[in-house]
Amino acid sequence: MGKWIAVLGLLVLSWAVAFSAEASVCRTIKDHHICILSIKRSAKYYWQYRVAVSIDGVKRPVEIYNCRDRTRIRQDGLVVSFEPDGAGEFICSFF
Repeated sequence: MGKWIAVLGLLVLSWAVAFSAEASVCRTIKDHHICILSIKRSAKYYWQYRVAVSIDGVKRPVEIYNCRDRTRIRQDGLVVSFEPDGAGEFICSFF
């Protein structure tokens, strides 16, 4: 009887463990392979996203993408306009 309870307990515990998914959204746009590594939408400013992007295998640090103004704010505070057919356009059109 004790063995069955232990087996049942292990079975229930194995179903209770959830593993995190390592999925990224990738697209090839004009010979550039752009992947969104992590994305978080602002609750207060719903048109802004905090995004970590990889372009052609080179990871960028987390930057704020403003889909209303079509700009991104780098970590050093510099505001840069979206490049044509770049990561900003991909992020704002996908989400």
